[in-house]
Amino acid sequence: MGFFKEFKEFAMKGNVMDMAVGVIIGGAFGKIVSSLVNDILMPPIGALLGNVNFTDLRLDISKIRDMSQAVGEVVNEVTPDGVNIAGKAAETLEPVYWNYGAFIQQCIDFTILALCVFLMVKLMNRLMKKKEEAPQPAPEPAPTKEELLLAEIRDLLKEKK
Repeated sequence: MGFFKEFKEFAMKGNVMDMAVGVIIGGAFGKIVSSLVNDILMPPIGALLGNVNFTDLRLDISKIRDMSQAVGEVVNEVTPDGVNIAGKAAETLEPVYWNYGAFIQQCIDFTILALCVFLMVKLMNRLMKKKEEAPQPAPEPAPTKEELLLAEIRDLLKEKK
């Protein structure tokens, strides 16, 4: 039973709860930034570059596979008992794409997300600094001679009663 008690104490610590809230808010913040990138920033950038959508940029690398299959066909023809399976497989295989545009998009997303987090942390640091620099309330001024004299008179009147 000690294990569960220890786990409960760990889970209920303030740092763990703060981290959980941070992860949840971070996930939502990431979605906001992704929408900012995909829906607000990238369409004008794509329009400036000639209606380019970065996620659609890809390179067909099927030729590499086809060349390796052609080499296999030559080997099959050379061997006396080889069956030409490579030629039949090349007809049914789907093309292979190198999706470098998606990688570029993710790099842009990361850069903008990092910039947003940096600006948010900078703003929080500035607010904390202002809070620290806020002037402390001035201490009450020392009582004047009249106030001291009135306090003595009050005390003397209390003693006579």
